[in-house]
Amino acid sequence: QVRLVESGGGLVQAGGSLRLSCAASGFTFSFYNMGWYRQAPGKQRELVATMTTSRSTNYADSVKGRFTISRDNAKNTVYLQMNSLKAEDTAVYYCNTNVGGRAYWGQGTQVTVSS
Repeated sequence: QVRLVESGGGLVQAGGSLRLSCAASGFTFSFYNMGWYRQAPGKQRELVATMTTSRSTNYADSVKGRFTISRDNAKNTVYLQMNSLKAEDTAVYYCNTNVGGRAYWGQGTQVTVSS
């Protein structure tokens, strides 16, 4: 079955960096678009970044120029490099894909940015 496992979250000071990883299994990773979303306390889940199978990318305006999504098809892993982190980036970050018309999510990884 489809499984997404995020890692790499933690506590970081404002201005710092983190790299999130999402290990995928249960489907042919290279055939599917991948995305990162986040959900802050009391807020709706929102798109952070996506990458297509052809490596086209899309970013939320709030993270453009600071975050970079990438993928390693040989490792079935998608990454989110987060630089110049701000307090407002604090959230649980989720990996996402859509397989067979169904959306799949990981368990999430907490990112906390202290100001």
